[in-house]
Amino acid sequence: MTNPSVLSPAAPGFAVFAQPGAAVDFEHIRRMANTVVPFGAFVGVEVTEVDADHAVVEIPDRPELTNQFGTVHAGAQFLAADIAGACAFVAATAARIADVEWLVVRDSWSSFRRPARGLVRAVGTVDERAVRQVLAAGPGERVDLDGKAVLHDAAGALVATFRFAYVAELAASATPAAPAVPAAPAAPAAPAAR
Repeated sequence: MTNPSVLSPAAPGFAVFAQPGAAVDFEHIRRMANTVVPFGAFVGVEVTEVDADHAVVEIPDRPELTNQFGTVHAGAQFLAADIAGACAFVAATAARIADVEWLVVRDSWSSFRRPARGLVRAVGTVDERAVRQVLAAGPGERVDLDGKAVLHDAAGALVATFRFAYVAELAASATPAAPAVPAAPAAPAAPAAR
């Protein structure tokens, strides 16, 4: 399997998700997300949904993804949460994703609530305020942002929660965000009628 992100080393790291001149295509983002992370493909986790608000990643029900107790391995759960969070970031910042040089997990926290059995779904989201910062960032600017992923088993039970602290950097040659247009001054109030 070829990793498309290494096919064009001169392009920012997330440019593979963009389609210049086209409207945001979440299906394209979903398809690319399933190919750009070779380890995710190797393990068999799959991005099944992506939109501007969240991303869903599924861990298949396979015995090689379990631990000695027959429950889904914590490493597989972390991988699904990590990919769901990154995909949520890509989708939320899709309007400028071609300008994002990199996104890394600076820190993470996990809370395993109960043993996970069978198919597990990770739903990732990112903080809206930080998304707005990324969308307004200038060339070479770094933005800290938070994300989370909640994991449920096939029966819908919450099995784990993950929180991520990310750092994203825009490419030095990024297209600067459009300056904010100041609001027109308010018209003076008409004198009150007597």
